[in-house]
Amino acid sequence: MEKWVCSVCGYEYDPAIGDPDNGIVPGTSFDALPEDWVCPLCGVGKDEFDQA
Repeated sequence: MEKWVCSVCGYEYDPAIGDPDNGIVPGTSFDALPEDWVCPLCGVGKDEFDQA
């Protein structure tokens, strides 16, 4: 699974880690994130992320 990086703040979403603070379990691919998921650091949507 590929990592994704927020183009606004640089937060890196790593599917192997997930986003446990926001209920996203490890192993969740970026494509499987809910449509309303936002960057946990700056709050932008998935459309502001690029593949690393």
